[in-house]
Amino acid sequence: MSSEAIRIIRGPGGEVEVRGPVDAFAADVLARAGFATYPALRGWWIRLPFDLGRAWENKHATWAANMLTAARYHVDLDPDLCTTPPNGSAPAVVGRTRVATTTQPAPAGSPPRQRR
Repeated sequence: MSSEAIRIIRGPGGEVEVRGPVDAFAADVLARAGFATYPALRGWWIRLPFDLGRAWENKHATWAANMLTAARYHVDLDPDLCTTPPNGSAPAVVGRTRVATTTQPAPAGSPPRQRR
């Protein structure tokens, strides 16, 4: 890993692209988030597919940045692409209020269970 940050930005043509030092593991993480890698004259061009909408692009760019950060890479995400709240806190997760408590028959051939 390099000390230089991997930058995920919206390029001059409106495309979301990755710049900076990307090793094989980071390239796999970016591919999982939907980024495509193309050969270019000076290395590789890594970008999201075109014409899938800004919301989709923002979501996948943020997802890629979160995965790379979890893998301890230095990531610089363009603020226009960020879909998380600015204070860094995730929205509250709403848990289940009730649990399904239906009784299930024992599997066939299993010994009966003794009650205490």
